[in-house]
Amino acid sequence: MFVEVRIGFAGAGSPAGDAVSSSVRRGTSSTPWCDSAEGMPLVSARFEELDWRETPIGLISLRRRWDRALERDVHEIKLDEEFLMSSLFTVAEVELARLGLAASSAAELDVVVGGLGLGYTARAVLGDPRVRSLRVVESLGEVIEWHRRGLLPLGSELTSDSRTRLVHGDFFDMAASEVGFDTGTSRRRFHAVLLDIDHSPNHVLDPGHAWLYEVEGLRRLAEHLEPGGVFALWSDDPPSEEFTAALSEVFDTVRAHVVTFDNPYTGGESGNTVYTAVLGHPGRPVGESTEPPTA
Repeated sequence: MFVEVRIGFAGAGSPAGDAVSSSVRRGTSSTPWCDSAEGMPLVSARFEELDWRETPIGLISLRRRWDRALERDVHEIKLDEEFLMSSLFTVAEVELARLGLAASSAAELDVVVGGLGLGYTARAVLGDPRVRSLRVVESLGEVIEWHRRGLLPLGSELTSDSRTRLVHGDFFDMAASEVGFDTGTSRRRFHAVLLDIDHSPNHVLDPGHAWLYEVEGLRRLAEHLEPGGVFALWSDDPPSEEFTAALSEVFDTVRAHVVTFDNPYTGGESGNTVYTAVLGHPGRPVGESTEPPTA
């Protein structure tokens, strides 16, 4: 069963993709910069490059800037000149956790988050009192380090919670493996897996990720879920009929939640999609409703 749900928010939201871009670029600005040696972090009254590293995939950097439209600091992570993560809008990341966990009827929850990012999904997961454990899988070790060093606003909160484990690894390799997301406990199953790594099922960061969004990939992922478990996915694209059809081949109940929000940069409304997919229980055919019949 597939249902599309629309959720609106005013004054907040989630990453707006190419619709919102920073006016601050490395080494170029119309505002005064403090002196900086070549290769050293840049600092101004409104901008600071907190850290940067050369990696096999390019230069990754963490920056903080003052946003005049929002009147608050914004943290951003860039790979070379591409923006990977931003705290500019975060509602959809929070909704990924809220909607994903709301779809579970379990009394206690063991959760996996694919993609640590700036930590907003992970923090929202920990806000659910049912959560017993949280494993956050992040492929960029630098991002985990920045959280542990307190360079990101949510770092201390996440790393001090005894339920949380930040795992440096490849989410897609773990999903494909028989061991799964906990190398210390083979074939461990989870009540929810929440994923926010690629732009969307049709716009992946790495061609090696595409298999997961196909029917066989979703079946492999579902092997790591408890009966009645939930897979939830953030997407920067509108709901995809092709992807919801693939989800419906594997999961019992599928919904596409369109999360909309005011965008002060465009003066209009932007949006993201959060998919939630609930796995059936043994003996119940895929597509059979989990809801009791009405009188």
